[in-house]
Amino acid sequence: MTAPTPTTLRRRRLEAAILDYNGVLGVQPSPTQWRGLAELAGWPAQEAAAFQKAFWKRRTAYDEGTITTHVFWDGLLRGGLSARPGSALLAELTHADTQMWTTIDPAVLEVLHAAHRAGTPLVLLSNAPRPLAAALDATDWCATLFTKTVYSARIGVNKPHRRAYEAALAVAGWPSPEQTLFVDDRADNVEAAARLGLLSSHYTGDPGELARHLTQPAGQLARRP
Repeated sequence: MTAPTPTTLRRRRLEAAILDYNGVLGVQPSPTQWRGLAELAGWPAQEAAAFQKAFWKRRTAYDEGTITTHVFWDGLLRGGLSARPGSALLAELTHADTQMWTTIDPAVLEVLHAAHRAGTPLVLLSNAPRPLAAALDATDWCATLFTKTVYSARIGVNKPHRRAYEAALAVAGWPSPEQTLFVDDRADNVEAAARLGLLSSHYTGDPGELARHLTQPAGQLARRP
């Protein structure tokens, strides 16, 4: 099946938009934040890159909710540290980890406000553990802009699994896939959405392109390069 492009929606109204969080609205953590988290977990500053690799190796299971916060960190701590359930260190690690992912891109936020004012229903679909999901849901921008939010830890599966997209479509009220825009910064997630018939856009950091897809009338949506 050929993936639809924004031009396939000419003279047809966009029924919904499903957006990834991190890498689209959310800004990637800085090297300073990674070093700080590594040191909190007992890793020497010079081993921050190795910590980051170990972090991502365990993150899939944490994001999909198959391991708890305690278990996630228990396999990452160095220097004899322990973060038992209810401990101060576990609370510090959880807070620092969550804070790393809560910086947003103001330019993208402005685009989403414009789409919201235009009446486009927005759904957030993110691979995120439960603490981050709760933090995002508590923000004013999330409560204002998004009709619904879907997080991997709450549904037990990460993108690009088919069930993640189906969960987002379900909370959006089952809009027509060919009139539903999906936006993500990861190509594999975009390709999976396209295989399900969604209008899919690989976000590469250009808020202007996102604005063209989200805020222009359907008859004037620009073709992606």
